[in-house]
Order: sequence, then structure tokens, then C-alpha cells
Amino acid sequence: MLLTPGQRSDLTQGAALLAGYAPGAVLADRGYDADDILRRIREAGAEAVIPPKSSRIEARTYDVALYRERNEVERFFGRLKLNRRIATRYEKTARNYLSFVFWASSLVLLL
Repeated sequence: MLLTPGQRSDLTQGAALLAGYAPGAVLADRGYDADDILRRIREAGAEAVIPPKSSRIEARTYDVALYRERNEVERFFGRLKLNRRIATRYEKTARNYLSFVFWASSLVLLL
């Protein structure tokens, strides 16, 4: 997990999220449909399972069945946000907030 300011796009962290991993496929939402991210995914030898933005001139194909599994990630974050402390960000420092996110994540994954 990477922590960024709330107003920053997730797309800016795409390369950092891929660094050091050798995935078989990368599942992401339309927000990650950028040429740079797609190139990095190809260079890593992975399949990009990212639906194309409607503004793309040439629509790409993607594995719709595999993309449905992204729902598990969305449900994880939904369960994580049930903790009001995470959803409203009570912590004053990024270090404390991220520590609590890791702690709550481990509880969600254990249950």
C-alpha cells in the first residue's frame, strides 16, 4: 500500500505499485488506462486487464472474466472503510494513518 495526498490521482503511483513484482496479470480500473502504465505492464511480461477509457480512439480488448475478480479487491477496501478511523482519517500524521491501515487490513484478512 502506498499513501498519497487525497487530491493526487492513483495513476501517478502505477509504476511504484508494479516495481519489484512479476505478476501474470494486472487488474485495474479505467483510471489506470494510460499508455505508460500499459507499457510497463507489457515490459513486466504481464497481461493488462484494464478496460479502455471511452476516449480511446482504438479500443483494446481485455479479459472480462478475469476483470470480474477485481471485485474482491473492491470488497476488501469496502470492509476496510467500515473502520470509521480509516474512512475519516482521524490520524494526524501519515505514518500513524498508514500504520492503522496495515493493522486494520490484517484484521480484515484474518476474518
